Amino acid sequence: MQLVELDAWFRDLLRLDDLAGIDPALNGIQVSRRDTGITRVAFAVDACMETFRRAVEQRADLLFVHHGIFWGHETRLTGAHYERIRFLIENDLALYAVHLPLDMHPEVGNNAGMAAALGLHEVRPFGTYRGQQIGCAGILPESRTIDQVAQTLFGGSEQTLGVLPFGPREIRSVGLVSGGAPHEVEEAIAGRLDLYVTGDAAHTVYHRAMETGINVIFGGHYLTETWGVRQLSRKLAASSDLDTLFIDVPTGL
Repeated sequence: MQLVELDAWFRDLLRLDDLAGIDPALNGIQVSRRDTGITRVAFAVDACMETFRRAVEQRADLLFVHHGIFWGHETRLTGAHYERIRFLIENDLALYAVHLPLDMHPEVGNNAGMAAALGLHEVRPFGTYRGQQIGCAGILPESRTIDQVAQTLFGGSEQTLGVLPFGPREIRSVGLVSGGAPHEVEEAIAGRLDLYVTGDAAHTVYHRAMETGINVIFGGHYLTETWGVRQLSRKLAASSDLDTLFIDVPTGL
């Protein structure tokens, strides 16, 4: 497959143009390559030297990430930023990044992945950012405790950044916003949800959650955003003759 064809496939599926002017990230091809033929695509959460090196070791032609290296403003090509770009060019590794469209996609998005893992039904858009709902909310098929939800999504409460068990013990309604959205708990409170799940923690949410009687899981930015790249990797492999792989570089945050 040619790079231009793969770009068109990603753009059509993920509807990159829909969030132009809303998403601060530069979505799409961030660094091209000399040989525009693509046979193997690596997927990772973050663009960093470790994922670059591992993609090259696995003989990938393109690395698809959720967090790229360009965020809608000019950046000097010096220091670590220069070294990253030099490595990509010298190793002919293309870099492709998709931020908010991968959080909110109803099929392969981060939040859709968590919702599917929990078996949520009556799923609806949730979690407003700059006027756009990027998360989702829904109802569990049966009541679960906060520890059971944490186990399903993150491998246990001890793997998360924090669990605030301040709401109903028997949880049915859940709101999900992957990544850095601790203050969107206010939307969950207003919607009378039993549980709110996001990535990043915020100190000020503690007493707010306690006083309003809502459960909160801070799953970690990284762990809430592996869902999209994993699902997209599988979908691309099933929809084309390309080889795909996922590069796991957890940060613990």
